[in-house]
Amino acid sequence: MKLLLLCLHGFEEYGFYEEAYKEPTLELIRSFAAAKKPIASVCVGAFPVAKSGVLKGKKATTYHLRGGYRRKQLEKFGVVLGEEWLQIDDGIITSSCPKTAPEVAYQLLEMLTNKEKADEVRAGMGY
Repeated sequence: MKLLLLCLHGFEEYGFYEEAYKEPTLELIRSFAAAKKPIASVCVGAFPVAKSGVLKGKKATTYHLRGGYRRKQLEKFGVVLGEEWLQIDDGIITSSCPKTAPEVAYQLLEMLTNKEKADEVRAGMGY
């Protein structure tokens, strides 16, 4: 596996985080970080990345609405909150909401190939 992309729906009251917070998932995230493989999350997908410990002391972001309560939760994992919609720190991409998903994909493509290829695909897709 070359990359790890985490997307979670925000309804934790329905148990959507249970699998993401299990030790095998957290260990997978840690193994990607240790191997310097790209990790990307969209919206609240940053939570299992943060819970794994790999975001401690790194700049990251997550869902921004409803008074920023998700950002405050993320900060409790030792994350340095970034103000941008998309943050990249040490090969880990986090983003603030679903609308950022295309840019996350282009950043991943650039990490896995090169800027020219990512720009070519971005232009072909109308971005």
